[in-house]
Amino acid sequence: MRSFDIISMGLKNLFRRKTRTVLTVLGVVIGTAAIVVMVSLGIGMNENFEEQLKQMGNLNIINVTKYRNSPDNTGGPPKEIVLDSIAISKISAIKGIRGVTPVVEGNMKLVSGKYMAYVSVMGIDARTIENFDYPVEQGRLLQEGDTDKILVGGNIPQYFYNPKTRYGMMGPNSKPPVDVLTDKLEVTFDMSYGEKRRQEGIGGSETSEKPPKLYKVKGVGLLSVTNDWQKDGYIFMDYNYLQKLMKDNAKSQNGKQDNYWGMPSTDTSKGFERLMVMVDNMKDVDRVQKEIDEMGYGTNSLADMRKPMQKQAQTIQLVLGGIGAISLLISALGITNTMIMSIYERTREIGVMKVLGCKMNNIRQLFLLEAGVIGFFGGCVGVLLSYLASLVLNTVGRNIMNSGDGGMVGMGMGMGMGMNSGGSKISVIPPWLALLSIVFAILIGIVSGFSPARRAMKLSALEAIKSE
Repeated sequence: MRSFDIISMGLKNLFRRKTRTVLTVLGVVIGTAAIVVMVSLGIGMNENFEEQLKQMGNLNIINVTKYRNSPDNTGGPPKEIVLDSIAISKISAIKGIRGVTPVVEGNMKLVSGKYMAYVSVMGIDARTIENFDYPVEQGRLLQEGDTDKILVGGNIPQYFYNPKTRYGMMGPNSKPPVDVLTDKLEVTFDMSYGEKRRQEGIGGSETSEKPPKLYKVKGVGLLSVTNDWQKDGYIFMDYNYLQKLMKDNAKSQNGKQDNYWGMPSTDTSKGFERLMVMVDNMKDVDRVQKEIDEMGYGTNSLADMRKPMQKQAQTIQLVLGGIGAISLLISALGITNTMIMSIYERTREIGVMKVLGCKMNNIRQLFLLEAGVIGFFGGCVGVLLSYLASLVLNTVGRNIMNSGDGGMVGMGMGMGMGMNSGGSKISVIPPWLALLSIVFAILIGIVSGFSPARRAMKLSALEAIKSE
């Protein structure tokens, strides 16, 4: 028999018993939709975990700290390590690293005329800042030689307020009162500067002989808002210049770190507090972190949190996928039952085919084709139904989580399943899952039809012809 004849005969046989064929296909539809939706919930959970981690910082960044817990004495104090230029050179030599920078952090007050803002400040190496994925909305990044220049985080313009009026920062949709790129800017370590009432011991007192010291700075760039608090809520400057300001501030306070939140020590003889390492590929973060650990340095990264979260998502995804697979297994039994019933109804037809010289291989192909077609149509419709169910989950379900009393319950459920409020999706069906599901449904159909096909091949031609 020609391939065209086999296909034509197979389709005719399926449409001969429309009701039974539709019911069998429906079983595959339900099974496919169940397994796709279940797996999509696990994928959505994993993506929400990733989104939450990205809001906490860059997943490609490893922090190298000056303290490391000794494996020989976990109960004792952590071992202190020197993070200096030698450490930077050794770490920079590791394959897969894009950049390494020392980090100096503190807190300051950013002043522009009558407006001011409390800000966190990070001093980094201006020569390597372009390696750390800082998205510039206006202006430029820091460059080598930018001593009194600052790069401003995307949320900082909204932090400005006028202490002489009602206390409070600007709203997220309000126009910032200060243009950080063109207006005059100054910074101070005195966190009470400009306030109506100065508190004793906070940046000096009202009777302090020395007025608060201001340092002129120039904004050269404004970052885009990224929902990463380590970028949006900081101002950045060259670490050498920040250390210089810290030393000058300490000198002006007679060596005392007399400010509200306290600044790190300006003594760099023991190296930096930490280094920040940018890895080219997120897949290499674990390997690079392990190599830095083996050098004896202390490390931490968001990958430390990412591993258990991914493991949890994979476990739940496996359980949900198993539940969906049970439905697909039941549909496979339905296909097998349909094909066996088809053999009993077409026994005489099979006998005639054998007498006319039809090859055994053609009979097997005919039954496998019919089973495969059932799997194909069931898989396609099941995937479409899965997309519809996913749409309902991502709209209705998310609205329930974010509204009313049910929103409080939903919020607890959402956080437990890695779903934060906002634009997160509960169910995610990537193209590969849809395609794989259709292929899997076809394979299930073919496997289910294999046993009936063998039974049809073993029928005696003469006995089959005699049957009524």
